[in-house]
Amino acid sequence: MELFLSGKHHTLIVKIYGELDHHAAVGIKENVDRELARTGARNVAFDMSRVSFMDSSGIGVIMGRYKVAKSLGGRVIIYGASEDVGRILAMSGIKDIAVIADSVEDGMREVEANV
Repeated sequence: MELFLSGKHHTLIVKIYGELDHHAAVGIKENVDRELARTGARNVAFDMSRVSFMDSSGIGVIMGRYKVAKSLGGRVIIYGASEDVGRILAMSGIKDIAVIADSVEDGMREVEANV
């Protein structure tokens, strides 16, 4: 996992590699929450382009960060998801609360347009 801050958009970019399962979820939650507090970012953008598998723990990670971002006045962006991960996002209802985009730039444009 890699974390980047986009200062222009007050967005923490989270690049996840491999499986987003129970084992990875704990570390992702802790790191993202710590970086949100440290940086003052409001939005969280998850780069899912290199996620090969995601289970309900991954949904929990996204839901939890959605609650944090919402309390900060921000949004969650998910971009680059594979077809399989996209199906899981759709079935879970995440598409109703997060911005789903092809790229981080597209997601940030949608967030800015809906402010």
